[in-house]
Amino acid sequence: MKFTDYCLRSEGAEVVLATSSDEKFPPENIIDGRSDTFWATTGMFPQEFIISLNKCVTINKLTIQCYLVQTLRIEKSMSKEPVDFELCIQKELQSTEGELQIEEFSFPEMQASYLRFIILSAFDAFVSVHRVIADVIA
Repeated sequence: MKFTDYCLRSEGAEVVLATSSDEKFPPENIIDGRSDTFWATTGMFPQEFIISLNKCVTINKLTIQCYLVQTLRIEKSMSKEPVDFELCIQKELQSTEGELQIEEFSFPEMQASYLRFIILSAFDAFVSVHRVIADVIA
């Protein structure tokens, strides 16, 4: 079995919405495939971003690499536009004291063309999101 990560710019993914933007740490860093680059929020919560996949895909596992995120909500949409989102999961994350938080979420064949990540609360005034990985069996 071959796994493909559809949350990569090279696979046609785009960040179509982000509630904050810093030119040094833009939202596009989430989909560049690197853990050493990131999107930084500009304070105040909730914060969110939406990733557009280049087609409707079946996702088996989502992984997010982030820092200082406390409460995370993930939603999906199968629409042609980023509307009609449905809750996938909401979770309280553990603080990792200076380390990246790496959270994996398994789904029994979840279909999505858009993924919305809502950071409801944080352990500090700012958070960073380094990568989102969507494992899709090709």
